[in-house]
This record gives sequence, structure tokens and C-alpha cells, in this order.
Amino acid sequence: MKKIVLSIAGVMAAAAFAPEAAAIPAFARQTGMACSACHQQHYPVLNGFGQAFKAAGYTMMGAQEKVEGEHLSIPSTLNAALLLKARYQKTNGSELATTVSGTTTNGGQWQIPDEFSLFFGGRVAENIGFMMENNTVGGPLGGIVAGFKMPIVFDMSGAKLSVIPFLTDALGVAYGYDESSTGMVRGIRWMEHRKEISAMQFVGNGAGAATGLAFVGKNDMGYINVTRFAPDFAAAGGATSPQLRSTFIRVAATPTVGDWAMHIGGAFTSGSSYASTVVAGVRLAPTLIDTKATSLDFQAQGQVAGKDISLYATWATAPVVATVIGGTAGNAYGGGVNRTSAWTIGADYSVIPHVLHLGAAYRNAETGAGLLGVADKDNAFSVAAVYDLTQNVALHLNHSFYSGSAYNVGGSLDKTVIGNPGDQLTTFMLEAAF
Repeated sequence: MKKIVLSIAGVMAAAAFAPEAAAIPAFARQTGMACSACHQQHYPVLNGFGQAFKAAGYTMMGAQEKVEGEHLSIPSTLNAALLLKARYQKTNGSELATTVSGTTTNGGQWQIPDEFSLFFGGRVAENIGFMMENNTVGGPLGGIVAGFKMPIVFDMSGAKLSVIPFLTDALGVAYGYDESSTGMVRGIRWMEHRKEISAMQFVGNGAGAATGLAFVGKNDMGYINVTRFAPDFAAAGGATSPQLRSTFIRVAATPTVGDWAMHIGGAFTSGSSYASTVVAGVRLAPTLIDTKATSLDFQAQGQVAGKDISLYATWATAPVVATVIGGTAGNAYGGGVNRTSAWTIGADYSVIPHVLHLGAAYRNAETGAGLLGVADKDNAFSVAAVYDLTQNVALHLNHSFYSGSAYNVGGSLDKTVIGNPGDQLTTFMLEAAF
């Protein structure tokens, strides 16, 4: 491991002389703007302009030519982008003597790619846009589409009202619409170790399959998102998601206090919906499951000593549902036999603007997996470094230390048990969008 860390340091030192370049993924191509126009500090964290671009439905155009006619206004080119994540992960747990090294992270695992997605996105009409994520290889049921949304936006006296049909195989119900970088949406988080820095990701209401219809109202004070959804992926054959039986309500205030841009939000998920499970490429019969969860989150973006800094705090809980619903006990998000809950705090500071960013976070959590009514404690302290080789290519180094009763003898993550992941995780990742 020491050799790997030294190699990473050498790569970062050599990269210090790399020139900064403008990124050109799908939206940058449409607007003619660099990635830094929309992203705070580093991708994928959004700044105020990026949030406004999303609120307008991805319709803003730059110098790119348009095809226009009566009731028609589209880019002359279908804008595309690729996102690559290639990771190395190492945990300090022990493996069985018969385990092939690399099969689990205990032996050190190269995940190349961890993600490799093809995106299309941009303007459909003056007030309609879209974003679509596609698998570069077939999904669990041979599908291509991994996510899609089409915001239809109406300007109403200084406010924007949107109707957004959407579906995602992994990013959670807030994929329809959200502006924060706190982890309310799995793919929009400020550190790669998502469950360690976001209570919503730990509990699970910020991730997973979802299909729904989001109704969003936004003005300068904030936004409200009311979504009807099901925790299933309708693009896969046999999905039951057209029955949108659950409700997601997201309320957020976005004031500016002095020079600080704030995001103060809460979310409440209720109801029960049908969802099915894919096992070995086979979709099993749908089951009615509960979707209760509650969360709060805070984000502040500003400057300290003339350099960008972002502060984050989150809290989330998913209660146990005692009643057996349609043959399945528990909550779609929390699981376990106890309430699952967590709170986190963190900060991300740009030591070298647009080049080197350092972050740290603490999580206090209960897994919900403990027995006899006692939930296991699963705490974590994480540090991170992000080095931007260019605006669209970055190196990430994350390390997390875990503690709590979950890691004690007899705990759900007992670090003395062969095969458990241990109490430390290191991730080195190359991320590129082009």
C-alpha cells in the first residue's frame, strides 16, 4: 500500500505542470463555456450558475448553431459526452486463504472502469431540455438506458415551474430535480466516499432505482419538489414502476448571506410502492415495499483567505416498518431490524484554486443491522484530496477510518471475521469527462 501511495504522490507532483484546459462534455459543447462556469471548486459540485442552468432545463445556448423554424429550436448537433471513473480500492480486512486476490477489496481491487457512461443532453425546445445516461455495456437485463429526464419549464412572473418525467437505475428519487451537492442525489456529491459524507447515501434514500414525475417550483428564495414515484427502473422489462404510489417532497431555501451561497433543505418520503429485484440477470416478481425516510441537509459555499471553501452537514433516518407488506418486512431504504440513521459534517477547501482541493468529513451512524433492538454504531472519519489535471480530468484520493460497535467482536461488521472489509478504506480514482 505504501508503494501505491508514493506512486500517487509522484503522479500528482508531475501533474502540477499540466496546463489547465476547458472541458467539453455535452453541456459545455452546447453553451460554449468551460466546466468551471457551472461547477464550484471541482466536478460535480454545482455553483449558482450551474444550478440556474439546471433550473432552466438545460436549454441555454451559446455560440453553437441552431436549427430553427416555427415552434422549433434545437442545436445543430446532438451533444454528447463520456464519463469515466477508474478506481483502485483497498480495505484492511482479512480474506480466506482460497480467495483470489482482487476478488474483494481486502486484497486490493482494480475497478476499471468503475463507471463508463455515455451522455446525451441539452436543448429540445426553448423551454424543454433533456439529459440521458447510457450504459456502454448492457445493463443487468441487457438495457442501454441508465437514466433519463426531460424538464419542461414554464416561466411564471419571476418563478419557474417545471414538470420533469424521469427514470434512473441507481441515482435515487431526487434525480428528477435537486440543486445540492450534499448527496441527496447519488451522483452529485463532493467526495467519492458517498456513504461516509452523506447521511442520505448511508440511509439509502439518496440512491437506488426510481421512476417518477417531479413537479418543481423555483424562485430566487429556493425551490419545492413534489414527486410521485416508484423505487423501480421502468426502462427494464417487466418493471412495475408505472404505478407511482410513493411521494417525495423536497423543500430547500437558497439564500445568499454576505458572500456565502447557502442551501438549506429537507426531504420527506412516504408511501409504499411495488418494486422488483434483479438477481443474476433475472427480474423477480414485484413486491410492495415501504419507502419512508426523512432527511435534512445544509451547504454553504464561500471563501476563506481568498480561496473557495464549501461546508456541508446532513442528517437522515429511515424507520423500521414492523408490518410485513406483501411478503417483505422493513423499509426500502433503511433495511435491517432497527431504525437506520446518520448525521455528517464536512468541509472542502481549495488549497490551490482550480487545482488542489482538500476535504475532511465525520459520520455518526447506526446501521440498523444490530440484534435484540440494539442498532450497531458505524462511525467514520474521512479525508480526501482532489487534483485537477484539467477542468475535466481529476485524480481523487480518499481514505476512511471506521469505528463503533459494528466493528467490535460480534458486531455486524466485526473486523476479526475473515471476509469482512475491516475498518479502513482507501480509494484512488481517475475521473474524466470528455
